[in-house]
Amino acid sequence: MEQKWVVFQLEQNAYGIDVQSVRSIERVIPITRIPNAAPYVKGVINLRGVVTPVIDLRTRLGFEEIEGTEETRIIIATLEHGDAGFIVDRANEVVEAIDVRIEPLTDQKQEETNYLTAIAKGEDQLFSLLEPNRLFEDIVHA
Repeated sequence: MEQKWVVFQLEQNAYGIDVQSVRSIERVIPITRIPNAAPYVKGVINLRGVVTPVIDLRTRLGFEEIEGTEETRIIIATLEHGDAGFIVDRANEVVEAIDVRIEPLTDQKQEETNYLTAIAKGEDQLFSLLEPNRLFEDIVHA
């Protein structure tokens, strides 16, 4: 089976996650805060009757927190411990493996390397591949 990734933006950086783990891409809806949660944990949403935790991926990866825009999205992914949402600046496209070459990581920022698996290089694009389960490891195992 050919591999595909949903590609999204955080600032000027592009990231991708395996399309098979993405359930949906949603506009931002009201988020209920969770007391004493880590700063990157925005809270939970009620998505079609399912309570789903949401993190701000900008904050999680060490970027400055900003106000959402019309392009801001929540990517809902299926993880080992259930569904979770990731707030991103914008979701761009689906990219197929045939369009890119996958290369192992080299020198990345330390806080990102725990979550990144590789770099995908296309003719006119470059994006880091994320492992979404790793973004929630410290929350689930806390």
